[in-house]
Parts: sequence; structure tokens; C-alpha cells
Amino acid sequence: MSAKRFFDIGWSALMRTVPAGRVSDVGWLIDAERAGFIWEAPTRLRLTATDSRHAKSVTACPAVIDQESRYFVVPCPISARLKVRIDPSTGEATVANAAGDQSAIRTKSLGELVKRVNAKEWRHPERPILQFVTPYVFIADDPVYMNQLPPFAFRPNPSLPGLMIGGRFPINVWPRHLMWAFEWHNTDEELVLRRGDPWFYVGFETEDPSSRIRLVEAEFTPALKEYMAGTRSVTSFVSQTFSLFKTARERRPKKLLVKKDR
Repeated sequence: MSAKRFFDIGWSALMRTVPAGRVSDVGWLIDAERAGFIWEAPTRLRLTATDSRHAKSVTACPAVIDQESRYFVVPCPISARLKVRIDPSTGEATVANAAGDQSAIRTKSLGELVKRVNAKEWRHPERPILQFVTPYVFIADDPVYMNQLPPFAFRPNPSLPGLMIGGRFPINVWPRHLMWAFEWHNTDEELVLRRGDPWFYVGFETEDPSSRIRLVEAEFTPALKEYMAGTRSVTSFVSQTFSLFKTARERRPKKLLVKKDR
């Protein structure tokens, strides 16, 4: 039996143990002005084990199936090789397209995607931080916290020369464009990204831990766009953005998640 078949059987069995109605909808959308087709839809994390011949295999473990069913994979949109250098005179980092003319992405477009974080804001003076701007937005009407995590079930080759920086925030109160933040530990090594590889995971927490998550494509409605404008650039004005959640809740329309009709 294939790993996918194992997953499907285990997933169906798991869903039968959860009382009907315990489902929280989470919407996702891509807000891209151009090149929107490079950003793929999030997909549910599935077991990657090979065929199993034993009923006690990890691929049939309810705990493993339950955990992995709660995570979704966002794939990398580009293939690129990056190198970094810290200027000894300023302490700031410069990032270059290591593939040059052989790169699948133009250097100008790469520069629009990658943002260098000011050295004063690094966690360590020798570990530059980069941020990739993404058009992904997740939204819920129920109280839902989203966790953005490194793809812990995937081993890139070559391995990354540093760490992805994750985060957690309530998407029902604070929907915003996600960033992919990377802390470069070994600056002598290149950061190699491959289109289609797992880039990061998103997982969701609800008030009822046993609730299932149903991921649906959402409409970027005028109401959602107007509400999200309140979250934009707030870090330039205040240090603790979570202190704004009370105001955000007071100004939030009752419904923001509208499923996309395809």
C-alpha cells in the first residue's frame, strides 16, 4: 500500500473520530500585482514514507497523522542562489545573485523580492537577516492563531546556511502579507532555493484543540483590503504591534472571510 493511500485511510479514520461541526475555516489568498502564477496554493502536509508492510508502521500512527494533518506546505516560488557579504566598514550586509547570468530569476526581480534587514535589527552582529516579501494572506472569522514554521519534515540539499525565523499571530485579528525571514549563520555558504521545494509550513490553533482546519481559497474583498490597511507599516510607528489588537478587534467587520467561487 502506498504512503499516500496510508495517509488517506488514516485521515478518513481520524475524521470519523471528530464530532461533526468542529471545523474552523481558514482562508488563504494571493495578493500579487504581477507574476501571481509563481505562487502556488498551500497544500496539506502528507507523509512521505515509502510503502509499508506493517500495520504498526509510523505511516499508520494516529498521532502522526493527526499532527501532520494540521500543517500546510507553502512551496518556494523561485530557484535562486544567493551569497552574502558583511561590509567591515559599515557592518551592513550586501546580497548578490550568485548564479549571475545563469540565474532563472533576473537580478532586478530578485532585488524586489528580497529585503535586507538593517544590521541594528539583527539578533547577532555576524548573522544577517533577510526577508522575502510574499503575497500570501491567511484570514479567519473564528479565533485562530497561525504559526509560520520551517519545513521540519524536509531536508534540503544543500542544507540551508542558517535558520528560517518563524512567528505566531491571530489571523482573525491581524491578517497581513507573510514574510519569509532568514537568519544567515554561515556567511561563507550560499543560500540555495529551488522552486517547488517546501519553503515553510503554516499550522493553526483554535480555541478547541480537537477542531479540524478546513483551508479554503478566499476572496480579497474591499472590506478585507480596507481592514488590512490598518495593519500595514505599523512597525514603523510602534514597537509592540500586539498592543494594537484591541483596536483592531473593535474596528473589525463581523465577516471578513468570503470563499472564492471558482
